Amino acid sequence: MKRKKYISGVALASGFMLGQGAAAQSNVTLYGIADLGARYSSGLSAANAPTSNTSTGITSGVNNTSRWGFKGEESLGNDMAAVFHLEGGLNLDTGSSAKSDKLFDRIAYVGLKTSAGRLTAGRQATILSDAINPVDPLGMRNASFNPNINVTALSNTAFGTHAFGTQYGTSGYNDNFYRLDNMLKFTSEMGPVTARVSYSFGEVPGDSSALSTTGAALSYQRDGFVVSGGYMKFKNRADFALDAYTLGAAYKLGEVTLKANYGNNKADTAINKETKQRIASGGGSVLVSPGNLLTIAYYRVRRDSTGFSQDGFDRLYAYLEHDLSKRTTLYVEADSTKWNGNAAGVTGTLANSTHGRGVTLGMMHKF
Repeated sequence: MKRKKYISGVALASGFMLGQGAAAQSNVTLYGIADLGARYSSGLSAANAPTSNTSTGITSGVNNTSRWGFKGEESLGNDMAAVFHLEGGLNLDTGSSAKSDKLFDRIAYVGLKTSAGRLTAGRQATILSDAINPVDPLGMRNASFNPNINVTALSNTAFGTHAFGTQYGTSGYNDNFYRLDNMLKFTSEMGPVTARVSYSFGEVPGDSSALSTTGAALSYQRDGFVVSGGYMKFKNRADFALDAYTLGAAYKLGEVTLKANYGNNKADTAINKETKQRIASGGGSVLVSPGNLLTIAYYRVRRDSTGFSQDGFDRLYAYLEHDLSKRTTLYVEADSTKWNGNAAGVTGTLANSTHGRGVTLGMMHKF
């Protein structure tokens, strides 16, 4: 009799422990995007730099960046949860990681979620990118070529005579400050208003300011209307500042969505030397028929740098997307770029074309 009671007690305790373990398990999701297209361009290289030649090839991420990742959440009780997110970019045409030195180059954070907001720590996209996301006319497509991602949110500052030439913030790169290491970010949603603040630690011995960043952003969304803006200050190792802000709006009416955004940044690149960039954009999308979305967007970029004449470019896009299913989309993309000033540059002794044009036929699958 005692043995039976002992066995029953063990079974009950084991069941209780298993139940507690099941309740504490994380809800983990594996996901990704596989995006690949065949592209032809004239006056643009395979990397979309100015050239005088034509280019053909297979390109990854012309619609959305190819990627893979894990994210999860575990309830801790009292309206609190632990969260984590790991995400790495992929070059689907070669099977390689987007960044050879970082497995999870896009996102790597852990944090806490409460009724007051969400606090995360690690490598994250900046507040500028958060602010642009709902109001970018292209819907954040074509990350390697989209001027709001490249210039407004500072993911590519390397082209031409106006390159910054130094690292601002903790991105780890001299020309890309779209994502930062060592970042604390707090996000709070209060009805239609979302507020964000961030700080990234420069971690330079003896100088707490060098490579640090601070930022704040605010957005309002209700009844198809969105207004979103943000500001960030970056420092480089010499404590020179890069100040950047963005402000945009979007409005959805039926099957039509209109979006516009303005970005501005100024970098002190050396003593008495600076580079300024201004980015204006507008466009919209329309569901022309069930499963067929047409998006058209225009971007105007102008840059000034000490010692150089003004340059920049104008870029026009058109995307037609056809949904084969909820996860698979065929698309045709066309773009035209007109280089302004000396932005086209030269290759060797040959002047590059002042116009660049491209077309891509691609497929995107989400899993």
